[in-house]
Amino acid sequence: MADQDVIVIGAGGGGAVIAKELGDLGLKVLVLEAGPWYGNKRWPEPNSKRGAASSSNTEDLDVVLFKQIYNKLEDTMDNLISGRVRWGPADSRRAPWNRTLSQKGFIWQNSGVGGSTQHYLSHSPRAFPLAVDDVWPISYRELIPYYEKVEATLPVDFAPTTAKEELFYYGAKKAGWPLISTLDVTSPGYRPQPNAILPPNRHLMNPNYSLEELSWMEGCTLAGHCINGCPHGPSVDKIAKRSTNVSYVPLALKTGNVRIRPNAYTTKILTETNPLGELRAIGVKVRDTWTGETEDIYAKTVVMAAGCIESPRLWLNSDLPKNEWVGKGLVNHYFDWVTGIFDEKVLYSILGTPHIDSFAGHTSGARLDYPGVGCIQVTGLSPGLTAVFSYGISESGYNFLQPPAPDAPWNAQGLIVGPELTGLMADYRNALQITIYADDDVDQRNGITVESNVADEHGPIPRVSYMPSRRARENRDILMKIAIDILEKAGARQISRANWPPGMFLHMESSMRMGFVIDTDCEAYQVKRLFIADNSAHFNGLGGANPTLTTQALATRTAEKIMNKYFS
Repeated sequence: MADQDVIVIGAGGGGAVIAKELGDLGLKVLVLEAGPWYGNKRWPEPNSKRGAASSSNTEDLDVVLFKQIYNKLEDTMDNLISGRVRWGPADSRRAPWNRTLSQKGFIWQNSGVGGSTQHYLSHSPRAFPLAVDDVWPISYRELIPYYEKVEATLPVDFAPTTAKEELFYYGAKKAGWPLISTLDVTSPGYRPQPNAILPPNRHLMNPNYSLEELSWMEGCTLAGHCINGCPHGPSVDKIAKRSTNVSYVPLALKTGNVRIRPNAYTTKILTETNPLGELRAIGVKVRDTWTGETEDIYAKTVVMAAGCIESPRLWLNSDLPKNEWVGKGLVNHYFDWVTGIFDEKVLYSILGTPHIDSFAGHTSGARLDYPGVGCIQVTGLSPGLTAVFSYGISESGYNFLQPPAPDAPWNAQGLIVGPELTGLMADYRNALQITIYADDDVDQRNGITVESNVADEHGPIPRVSYMPSRRARENRDILMKIAIDILEKAGARQISRANWPPGMFLHMESSMRMGFVIDTDCEAYQVKRLFIADNSAHFNGLGGANPTLTTQALATRTAEKIMNKYFS
């Protein structure tokens, strides 16, 4: 007997959204999350003790506990092996969960309530209409009301301008790019970043309040260094950066219909054949990550929101019907990174200050969009992450072994170490970093498979394979030229290109593709009552736009489809 109407697997960018929407519609929802729940009284020591079984009450949310966990210590938070926001069990004494990569790179995903939005930058642009209309099985116009609902719920707004955004705008304008001020981008241009971050604290410039006092008030403090969580706000549901654990999760609990169970890893979709001979989902097998105990949990409908790797892995490990597109067609924006160093005199003439201090303000508050090619965006990180992303990850090898040709548009490319790295990081406060997101095509050779002879406690582990297409490489070159031109026009005296490898998995999409694995309601063609509510449902890479908002819009729409089809 099912104790809930719907089971949602994963409490991340899509899972928390569809749980809230289903709860609002009056359905009883159980959310199963593999990782920990930070900032909840029922798990006061989430990385060392098992704690309670589940929570369904907003009274359990504790902002003091939340702020104790989400601090700004880089290694404590970001370490892929032992960090608090890693892909692994809550028990920090245990190793992370393993994935196999077919190429150089790493997968930056998190387990835990909030999923990978625990470390997302909050960028919430819509897909480019060019990438959806007459391409997807649904129209862009059909997505707009769901975009609007998510944008109002989070909320999403254009980012305020700090020094790095002002310098980026200055360079973009001098380079001849127009300012665009729309959410539906149909032509190239620069604009403020649409971010899911609360507006700046209204007392921010009041000298009567200390920084500590401001951090307990509602609104963004523009303090920066907030890539992982955000320790600013008076309560969990009023934390400034709107990761789903502080936005949609509290709203889901407020419906009175949603229960969330962390430390519960789903290992199998349970099915049965109905009287019409159709296979349908009836529940899941779940493993407690603390005790190792397994149990079967039943529901009338199941939603997979475990992400582009784990959703296809779960399908494959559940012996569901064979589909040549399950796990295939993986799209990952082809990334790169470029850094400009500026002299204080130049900065003072443009900004009225000798420093950029890119870490301050939103992590990224400005972007240039180029539909059909991709986008670039100014990015300001803390010192350790800046050093790694700017100078520590590359496909080019060491710069000192193969320096750029005299006519190259950059002064350095590749890995930078020793005194040269020391000198570059000494200019940390005067550096402007730009991230490149190149659009790519869906290729069935890219995707997720499972290792037949390598398993962990949850079954055969996933292997991730991705190589960018020729168009992605051409798009990245176009965007790199644009970024360098903006830096030069803004007055940079030195430019360093990272040349990242293809396997930087930050924006994975399309591994359970609409029109191939799922229908336009996001229900699996071959398994009734089994739905998808994560990035894997996307038909393509959205033209290069960040994927989270589109996933959340689709999840909102899918909740309506589930209600109308099976519970009306």
